[in-house]
Amino acid sequence: MTTRIIAVDVHDVRFPTAADADGSDAINRGDYSATYVELRTEAGPTGAGLTFTNGRGNELTVGAVKALAHHVEGRTVEEIFAEPVTFWRSLTADPQLRWLGPEKGVIHMAAGAVVNAVWDLRARLADRPLWQLLAEMSADELVAAVDFRHIGDAITPAEAHAILSEGEKGLDERLELLRTEGFPAYTTSVGWLGYPDDKVRALTRQAVAEGWRAVKMKVGGPIEDDVRRAAIIREEIGPDALLMMDANQVWDVDEAVSNMERLAPYDPYWIEEPTHADDVLGHARVARAVAPVRVATGEVAANRVIFKQLLQASAIGVCQVDACRVGGVNEVLSILLMAAKFGVPVCPHAGGVGLCEYVQHLAIFDYLRVGRSLDGRMIEYVDHLHEHFTDPVRVENGRYHLPEQPGYSVAMRPESVARFGFPDGPAWR
Repeated sequence: MTTRIIAVDVHDVRFPTAADADGSDAINRGDYSATYVELRTEAGPTGAGLTFTNGRGNELTVGAVKALAHHVEGRTVEEIFAEPVTFWRSLTADPQLRWLGPEKGVIHMAAGAVVNAVWDLRARLADRPLWQLLAEMSADELVAAVDFRHIGDAITPAEAHAILSEGEKGLDERLELLRTEGFPAYTTSVGWLGYPDDKVRALTRQAVAEGWRAVKMKVGGPIEDDVRRAAIIREEIGPDALLMMDANQVWDVDEAVSNMERLAPYDPYWIEEPTHADDVLGHARVARAVAPVRVATGEVAANRVIFKQLLQASAIGVCQVDACRVGGVNEVLSILLMAAKFGVPVCPHAGGVGLCEYVQHLAIFDYLRVGRSLDGRMIEYVDHLHEHFTDPVRVENGRYHLPEQPGYSVAMRPESVARFGFPDGPAWR
């Protein structure tokens, strides 16, 4: 029996987060938004995918999905996964739309939303959560889903196959550990840049009481403010908990090095996005200068080639791939494999709308079949907007519980799509 995709529905969904400074950092203060994609089929199951944006401009990604929809409509899931790289390239290397990228920006993010919806549909048809579908796939199947073009100088199909085959050993034991203990997490909800000091202190104290032992703060405002806020958070979490810092690209390279000297007394575990996302050599210089503090980046790294260069240049100590900034599951697989080869832990970027729901699957699969270690690995958690999903994340005592429902966990509640649909939903009228 085959499953044919008969229509691609796309929705512009926006949540008014800017008013309360939720999600605020050195360069962003927006309304968390999703370009939400639904793949309708003849047989009934619907595949769901999305890409995250920050408000204005979400309509551009919606338009890009519409421009790509013809690559999916009328095709069967079976024929798509018979030649997964050919399908992936049809979206990411469309000969007319490619000029608007290539493999970056609005078009690539839209392609990622569609690709993720296809994988969600496949997992639903298999009656598996996505992490389980991936973990149970053979090394041959997984390697066949990866486009090695432009990254063959960093990892070959044979090397990827060896990593994935090795990952079959001890898989049951690692899975049992996750079922028993959950996946380590950290919270970003305590330290948005727009929060006043008293709110930062109260939220940090609350996080400690809830069992969090790793928290992240935003930096990149006046350095005196960053130092003061770092002191507040470190005082509340104590000397043994992890404190991560995130500059969201606002610093120049020299500025990043200088500011981290001021912040070093508060023992940061990593500095995230210390400079421009595309500045591979700048990240490498910062990494050398601030060691042993790690440099972490990747949430807006556009594609696997940027990650290849960051890893080759020893520019990052933490790989923060985003589930939908790059071209969906296929491209994420290539990045996980490269990170494993270079020995860099993966801590996916989350927050936003649906990103926590997404990346739990990626981190779990990475532990089970690719990286095979929890050392230095955590999933970001932001306590916003999960109520709008039919299968929201479950986090307790600083740990993610394994998703159990079939799919990729980003199917949105119809009432939320209707209420927060832009510009006509009741929330915006």
